[in-house]
Amino acid sequence: MSTSASDVYGPIDFVLLEFPADGLTGEAGPALVDLVERGIIRLYDLVVIRKNKDESVEALEVGGPPGSGIDGFAYFAGARSGLLGDEDLRDAAAAMQPNTVAALIVYENSWARPFVAAARDSGGELVASTRIPAADLMQALEDLEPTT
Repeated sequence: MSTSASDVYGPIDFVLLEFPADGLTGEAGPALVDLVERGIIRLYDLVVIRKNKDESVEALEVGGPPGSGIDGFAYFAGARSGLLGDEDLRDAAAAMQPNTVAALIVYENSWARPFVAAARDSGGELVASTRIPAADLMQALEDLEPTT
């Protein structure tokens, strides 16, 4: 029996994207909306966290007031699946620097569903997985460039 892409999930990831609190441009929200609307990812959770200079932490209303820099996330207001708990939010806040705002996002790589279904139909099983941070990849590629 063939596995349908709707019967499987793509890889699920979480990211914590930290921004300087005083330098928010609002560009990230619309870029995330684009990924969701094109079906590249399926968003499960989005929580915006502020860590103040005194290291106090607060969860912000997703979207925020116009001009706040987080208003671009308004599309995702209420995007809470229940996968993230209080401990996850504490861990995220602990990783943040003071005077920053971060978006904690859990999403499915839905683009991978057809591949996952085909691999399973062929008897394939995931035995290892890792993520290489973009900064590490860029550095490795730069290191490979010949010097003149």
